[in-house]
Amino acid sequence: MGTSAKSLQAGNNIARRRWAIAIVPAALAALGAFALLTQSALRSGIGFRHSVRHARRPAISRESLPWTDSFGDGTPDFLRLTDPADQAAFRRWFTLIAEYQTIRPKSQVPPEITDCASLLRYAYREALMRHDENWFATTGIEVAAPPGEIRAWNYPHTPLGANLFRVRPGSFQSGDLMDGAFAQFADAKTLVERNAFFVSRDVRAALPGDLLFYRQFGQSSPWHSMIVIRAGGIVEVVYDTGPDRGRPGQLRRVALAELLDHPEPQWRPVPSNPNFLGVYRWNILRGNQ
Repeated sequence: MGTSAKSLQAGNNIARRRWAIAIVPAALAALGAFALLTQSALRSGIGFRHSVRHARRPAISRESLPWTDSFGDGTPDFLRLTDPADQAAFRRWFTLIAEYQTIRPKSQVPPEITDCASLLRYAYREALMRHDENWFATTGIEVAAPPGEIRAWNYPHTPLGANLFRVRPGSFQSGDLMDGAFAQFADAKTLVERNAFFVSRDVRAALPGDLLFYRQFGQSSPWHSMIVIRAGGIVEVVYDTGPDRGRPGQLRRVALAELLDHPEPQWRPVPSNPNFLGVYRWNILRGNQ
């Protein structure tokens, strides 16, 4: 290598060292600023939504829970929504989610909804979840004005985990957390007998989010349920007919007036109909009664 080439290479080496000396402090400063910005954003809840919304919420501490069952209905008091605002939020989400299934294309209805009980389970579980961007993306549900959130707790962050439904008779005991007294699945009979309480056989007592239950004697699947989505002036209900002769069921939304005039008397929600069990309400809404 000639003298001129060596001089050129030496000059390039010196330039690179000078560039490194200048750029490293700047890079470190930029990284520090980014770290501070990240911490600030996480503290304020602004930005980085993808990471934040997937963060798991800590489970409720068992030591701080009331291990009681005030009504002896099998539902622990720590699950009851005692705040009227939480009760109202649950009712709005529950009815909204159930009604939404009746207006979406059949191909977009969650595959798990195949009968009346599965519609109840789906709407109940989803109503109790945290409704963030990930939830909307996963469910495909669109809401112009989302209801307020339940503040007491959200599914599945409870000592019961994903096992929302009481499936065994008896009042709540601490051992029920581990002995199979609660499960993710419950049929219509179990939902009405273990997870809801009787209100009245007069449908005028129903509130949005309440349930109408029937027992059609002689059928292979005798227990049937409907969800009251509107009350007051015009009462409306939604339900899934369930499979019939190998054909899938249909999701329906009907006015109470249609049911009262149903061509088959056993489907009329009136006290004189022995097949109509009455209006029922979820046990978790029994918090302040």
